[in-house]
Amino acid sequence: MSPECSRVLDSLGQPLPPELAAHVASCAECRALVEGFGVLEGLPAPAEKAPAAGPALESARSQALRELAAHPKASPWWHEVLVLLGVYVGTTLLGALAFTRVGPFLNTASLGVMVGLAVLVGLAMVGGAVVALAPTRRGAWGWVGTSAAVVALSVVLGGSGLAVKGFLAGAIGCARTHMLLSALPLLAALVMLRRSAYQPARAVAAGLSAGAVGLLLLHVHCPDGSASHLAASHVGPWLLIGGLALLVRSRLATHTHAP
Repeated sequence: MSPECSRVLDSLGQPLPPELAAHVASCAECRALVEGFGVLEGLPAPAEKAPAAGPALESARSQALRELAAHPKASPWWHEVLVLLGVYVGTTLLGALAFTRVGPFLNTASLGVMVGLAVLVGLAMVGGAVVALAPTRRGAWGWVGTSAAVVALSVVLGGSGLAVKGFLAGAIGCARTHMLLSALPLLAALVMLRRSAYQPARAVAAGLSAGAVGLLLLHVHCPDGSASHLAASHVGPWLLIGGLALLVRSRLATHTHAP
């Protein structure tokens, strides 16, 4: 290192005299040193220590600590699924009990078809509850679309073909019964959905799951097996309940924002 380079090093941060400025212009090492020091001088000063938390933050912190002390461990998500399915099963049993006055099994389709469709609707009921409340977000719309298509086509194509009443009278009666039977399950599903962040696919899955209660009871009780009646009075209200769940859930406040 030349004497001029040593003088430049000693003068960093200060105005350079003309002879040293000329040396810096002709020396690549000194020029890089001066430019680098200038960059360091331009860096922002370290942030000051954040002020102490105010009374509102301290109150929120205390409340959070109390909640953690009262509930140190979160309950597994499948507990809520079991509670929801318990509501579904209870409502189904009450509906079946109410139908015993006129006969619980009036579907004139073959026993194999009737049992197979009942199992399919039951799987849609359980699957919808799981999709609605499970922590994972993947595949929700895929399940909703596939389940709706498979169940709807199976119910319509699996009918006995027997037309019992006029189309309008039968449609109004079954649609009204379907909505009534699915009201309590839908309410329970919406209550459970408010405990997690709003997601449209989960809302529709919960609605279809709740509507499967009415769909199952109508499937075994309704004697009308014509395709038009099944599409308009059984499948139609079931899909409507899925859309209704989406509409209502989008307007409800969320208790927590967990995924």
